[in-house]
Amino acid sequence: MTFRGKKMKKIGFDNEKYISLQSQNIRDRIDKFGGKLYMEFGGKLFDDYHAARVLPGFEPDAKVKMLMELKDEAEIVIVINADAIEKNKRRGDLGITYDLDTLRLIDAFRQIGLFVGSVVITRYMGQPLAEVFEKRLTSLGIKVYRHYPIKDYPSNIPFIVSDEGFGKNDFIETSRKLVVITAPGPGSGKMATCLSQLYHEHKRGNKAGYAKFETFPVWSIPLNHPVNVAYEAATADLNDVNMIDPFHLDAYSQKAVNYNRDIEIFPVLNAILENILGESPYKSPTDMGVNMAGFAICDDDAVRQAACEEIVRRYYAALVNARQGMGEESDAAKIELLMKQVGVTIQDRPVIAAALEKAEKTDGPAVAMQLADGRIITGKTSSLLGASSSMLLNALKVLADIPDDINLISPTIIEPIQRLKLEIMGNHNPRLHTDEILIALSICAATSDIAKKALEQTKKLKGLEAHSTVILSRVDENVFRKLGVNLTCEPKYQTKKLYHN
Repeated sequence: MTFRGKKMKKIGFDNEKYISLQSQNIRDRIDKFGGKLYMEFGGKLFDDYHAARVLPGFEPDAKVKMLMELKDEAEIVIVINADAIEKNKRRGDLGITYDLDTLRLIDAFRQIGLFVGSVVITRYMGQPLAEVFEKRLTSLGIKVYRHYPIKDYPSNIPFIVSDEGFGKNDFIETSRKLVVITAPGPGSGKMATCLSQLYHEHKRGNKAGYAKFETFPVWSIPLNHPVNVAYEAATADLNDVNMIDPFHLDAYSQKAVNYNRDIEIFPVLNAILENILGESPYKSPTDMGVNMAGFAICDDDAVRQAACEEIVRRYYAALVNARQGMGEESDAAKIELLMKQVGVTIQDRPVIAAALEKAEKTDGPAVAMQLADGRIITGKTSSLLGASSSMLLNALKVLADIPDDINLISPTIIEPIQRLKLEIMGNHNPRLHTDEILIALSICAATSDIAKKALEQTKKLKGLEAHSTVILSRVDENVFRKLGVNLTCEPKYQTKKLYHN
């Protein structure tokens, strides 16, 4: 079924300008500190899809491209918390543990020619799995350093800035002007690693500085701008709150946006910097940042609309997390207040109403997707296909201008796959998932020009919006993510089973 909705978002962000401004600002900061800078890199270096959604035109790998501008001057140090290794902590978006993601990051950096100098295991206390990971890294030829818990960190500054505090940590040997400190996820100890290095460098008589690169909140746009509100929605589970930086306002009589944790820790951080360097180079937490994203916004209206859409998506993600026992219901309630703040409702996401209407008519799960021209395509559950697979084929047909009554994949292709799933693989659900339907379509494309034409449309799915009336399987979620589709789901399962995979 095809509905008509509003057209999709326009470009609102100049990616090339951003890369140019950002790389130059970092070079200036390196020079300010005499040729050595430890830069704490917040957020995701690779695949920053949140930024790409709220700043349409921002490329998910923009940060990496920016670093490539500084390729000969930069090295990467990856920080991982020993407790995260011990607890097998996982990245929510990729579903892999932090230690495996560390290996993934090393491979990804090396593949594009960025130098990975070492890995630091923080809060090291001899945790067994951390020791195993350290041995694995060492056997792979990767330098590993240990940093230890510091009693009363970060309040006991005299002890922290001493041989028993930062001085007890291994000194990380680095060889480049710009040392990028990054991590698989939050809570890894990036800032403490930077400060520890400043302590060691200063003791050795070396000039070095510290800066922070975090895209959100964007300090140079208003506090209540939807882009900054979307950041609050994205971090609702962390209780982050955007605020006007009072230190920046006091020092420069200029409003700048920061968030509560950076503002709360600044007096302590400032005191640590004073103890290490003699005086702090910064008057505010905003001073510490090098983010130039706000100066690359070229269409504020487009960016505002995109950010409002993201807040609604975050609302549904919070509802699903709560249903799965991975989040609190209060997170969704917080985001609902943020939706009211920017004046959006779930009705502003047309795929929701379309999917729910389809589900009501068919008495089963349904999925809807909005194309770039505003048309909305739906799919229902059948004996052969799940609703996601059905919608995906319908969308590819429409994009390829293929009549609805033409089968892209013959039932004679689908049925053997179903028998394989049920009789050999031991699955209970005969319907084809989205990955299976795309493989089947690829097989058909080898002999069918129509199937080939449909398959070629998959690249047009990137950036489109979709909604499911039930929580999808991890497989279908991953396929939509890889296709670049922005998916939301109703917070309920198709069945009442306790185990869903």
